[in-house]
Amino acid sequence: MVFQITKAVIPAAGLGTRFLPATKAMPKEMLPVVDKPAIQYVVEEAVSAGLHDVLMITGRNKNALENHFDRQGELEARLQHKGDTERLAQVEWASHLADMHYVRQGDPLGLGHAVLRAKMHVGREMFAVLLGDDIIDPRDVLLSRMIEVAAEKHATVVALLEVDPSVAHMYGVATVEPSDADDVVRITGLVEKPPAGTAPSNLAVIGRYVLRPEVFDVLEQTPAGKGGEIQLTDALQAMSTAPDWTGGVYGVVFRGRRYDTGDKLDYIKAIVQLAADRDDLGGEFRSWLKEFTGRIGDRVTEPVSSQTGAIPVQRLSTHTGAIPVQRNGGSRPDAGGAAASPISADEADQSSVEAALTD
Repeated sequence: MVFQITKAVIPAAGLGTRFLPATKAMPKEMLPVVDKPAIQYVVEEAVSAGLHDVLMITGRNKNALENHFDRQGELEARLQHKGDTERLAQVEWASHLADMHYVRQGDPLGLGHAVLRAKMHVGREMFAVLLGDDIIDPRDVLLSRMIEVAAEKHATVVALLEVDPSVAHMYGVATVEPSDADDVVRITGLVEKPPAGTAPSNLAVIGRYVLRPEVFDVLEQTPAGKGGEIQLTDALQAMSTAPDWTGGVYGVVFRGRRYDTGDKLDYIKAIVQLAADRDDLGGEFRSWLKEFTGRIGDRVTEPVSSQTGAIPVQRLSTHTGAIPVQRNGGSRPDAGGAAASPISADEADQSSVEAALTD
């Protein structure tokens, strides 16, 4: 078997429902983290580890991913004409970052199914899988270390993170044995999102894997697991118990900086942390952030509704096609049911127009 690793697979077919309505027409992976989409951080990490052949597993309405890593001739020409070399370099960097390939997942049958869709592209080589929800700080080494361990052990390697036991049920969790390296363990078992209080350890699997091609053979025989999906964790569990032909599974315990963009709060935290460390933004941003947090302190303020901006409008009657209103001095009730200000005929007509436009 050849252990030179050149290929990375990035599953990016999810609907991003936790970020609606922002992801209604835009892929979640294209949400900006400061001034780059989250997916670009992941591709840059793969390239930094020497993986220039990148396959992205996409889905419907994900064309923006391909467009981002493609040439944009009109934009480049305009920036060049304006002499804006800095932004031109940033645009061209994304276009020439890697040798990008794309395949659609089709049916959303889980992470294991998405990885299986890479079989034809990867062949019988080892390859890396990087999940877009995890951004690893470029100042910390993870993927390169995993590739090194995979070559040394001739085995599959996953990234592990020590988490508080109270949240272990939110992750895939590993049962491990120590090895001769401080940051490497041998994995003897894996369980996907165990019931609270039953996790075998506090070592959680995070979104980086270096996989032997035998994973495809195992995935093809893996039945649907939690949520009716084919779970990569289930395939890795099977590989960990069959080291004779799969090489077994090892874990690299990561103790560096990781930014989670998988939900709204963690996404905001990621932006704040990365912006605060930027040499072009950090100083001014940290100063403002310190002033802002000092100003609000523990003050209780009226929360902003996540639905702010929605205008409640009475719908058109399906029977008559009109909104029943009282004309000429009729009153509309307030929230408590008492009569409030009179509603004019002009207001009623305007309400009918607004309601019609919303249907």
